[in-house]
Amino acid sequence: MEAKLAGIKENIGKVIIGQETTVTYLLTALLAGGHVLVEDVPGMGKTVLARSLAKSVSAVFGRVQFTPDLLPSDVTGLNFFDQKKGEFVFSPGPVFCNILLADEINRATPRTQSSLLECMAEGQVTVDGVTRELGAPFFVIATQNPVETLGTYPLPEAQLDRFLMRISMEPPTKAQEVAILERFRDAEPLKELEPVCDGKEICRLREEARKIYVHPVLMEYLAGLSQASRGLRNVELGVSPRGTLAMLRASQAYAMVAGREYVTPEDIKAVAHPVLAHRLSVSGAANSGTAQRQAVEDLLQATEVPTEDWTK
Repeated sequence: MEAKLAGIKENIGKVIIGQETTVTYLLTALLAGGHVLVEDVPGMGKTVLARSLAKSVSAVFGRVQFTPDLLPSDVTGLNFFDQKKGEFVFSPGPVFCNILLADEINRATPRTQSSLLECMAEGQVTVDGVTRELGAPFFVIATQNPVETLGTYPLPEAQLDRFLMRISMEPPTKAQEVAILERFRDAEPLKELEPVCDGKEICRLREEARKIYVHPVLMEYLAGLSQASRGLRNVELGVSPRGTLAMLRASQAYAMVAGREYVTPEDIKAVAHPVLAHRLSVSGAANSGTAQRQAVEDLLQATEVPTEDWTK
């Protein structure tokens, strides 16, 4: 289990330099059965990161480039009349895959963005009254540019809530940027990347992640964070029960990526910002990411951290 996760990390590291925290969060979301939104300015390597993970797993990969003129049927698929057969035939969209890259999701209209809601929440697609199951595992990696960027549409709260995590890329150091130039100077590492596991192994890892032990006191701590978020100053909308459950799943998966069979308070605090920030509606600050992250920091500071033997 631990060796398999280390193999995926090492494989991604053949393409991505640095970004250890970002890769850890990406694997955490994958094991927790959630989806991840990668938000940053263009050119930081969001798409390369997503494709590196997809190529590390031998599974069906799908990609949608979101644009203002993209229709919901371009994502989910549609029924068309086949003249040879004399009947309507369903043409599946790119969501019928295991790992979906929704590139620049906030460049599409809200109507098209919402076409992913059912896919992400229930792992199925309904077209013209017929529901079709998506393959397991189903994992969405969506990228978006900051809302301030020209030609973008803010993701609605219902869509944001479907993402287990919202993360950002870490700016490279000078040494890392030199290493990027050297690595990509005369080669394309992404093209040479080989898979190190398959979809069935990911499903097994997800099952193991749910068995990671969580002490009853930490359950209280998780619930306490959610309760406290609803009374924070300047926070209009706190963490919902779905958000609390997301924290639990993310904490278990984070502990598993770290090679432990139990969750600690440090795991919960490590995933708090990417899991909770985008779920908080902050007043008086245009709901900016900075204000949301500060609200999570205030929440962690205001909630007492329990001390126990977490292994039993």
